[in-house]
Amino acid sequence: MHTMSSHPAAMLCSKCAANLPEGSQFCPKCGQPVGAAEGAASPVSVSVCGGCGANLPEDSQFCPKCARPTGSVIPSVQVKDLPAGTEAQRPRRAGPRRRHSFITVLVVITSIGLLLWVASSDDPIAQNIQDLLGWKHDQAIVEAPFSVAPNNFQYFKFSLPEASLNVSIVGDFAATAGNEVKPRKTKGKSLAKDAVGDDNLEVFVLTESAFAVWQNGYSTGSLYESGRGPRGNIQADLPPGAGIYYLIFNNKFEPMAAKRVQATVFLRYRNWLPESIRRLKARILNWFDL
Repeated sequence: MHTMSSHPAAMLCSKCAANLPEGSQFCPKCGQPVGAAEGAASPVSVSVCGGCGANLPEDSQFCPKCARPTGSVIPSVQVKDLPAGTEAQRPRRAGPRRRHSFITVLVVITSIGLLLWVASSDDPIAQNIQDLLGWKHDQAIVEAPFSVAPNNFQYFKFSLPEASLNVSIVGDFAATAGNEVKPRKTKGKSLAKDAVGDDNLEVFVLTESAFAVWQNGYSTGSLYESGRGPRGNIQADLPPGAGIYYLIFNNKFEPMAAKRVQATVFLRYRNWLPESIRRLKARILNWFDL
């Protein structure tokens, strides 16, 4: 029976894979040192059966798995061992902490969006929620009748707290001319004469700075202006946020007759900041004289 001797496994260059003659210290093709570099893995030669692909022990003449003569082998392949303690890198999956953080951020963003929707929406559901939370406010500015002297005006000062939204002033007014006694001299005698003017009146809504300008006799911009007339409806939007404003009933153009005014005016706004927190803030500011 003819037997075939085992062939030594060929060595390959770790850089260019060229065959290395026995005893070589450097690759004859690229000059790469044959010895393992410092810190690098050393190559290991593996002989494989040409029939079944099983690994062949050193000096084997037959394959221990299929009994094929070892003369028919697949060319050896150099395998570099990984350094001790080195593990294959695998993609990391998102851990519980990352998932928890993502859920927390999502909940916070959703809550903020819901809060903004409730605070600014005219939807009936949002309106009901505002009523339950006490965000909607109706503040009376004028409810009782009053008089405005001739060549004069009457004003009502009101303010808005911080964090006010969707601010508007609404209402109506009606004016009637009153009687103003004006003395008249005739032949050295003083007589009384009743002077009755028209029913016209002007209504303005001004900011604090604009009111100071208007009061000194200068023209200025207004948030609402009714024009001269005996009655009218007041409807004006005001800027959001804190502010001081003046509701003015003007009779400066009438030199003789006073005006009797019946008006009902309300300030309407929404405020997402609870009143208790606003009061606490005001107390702190007063405490520090700010």
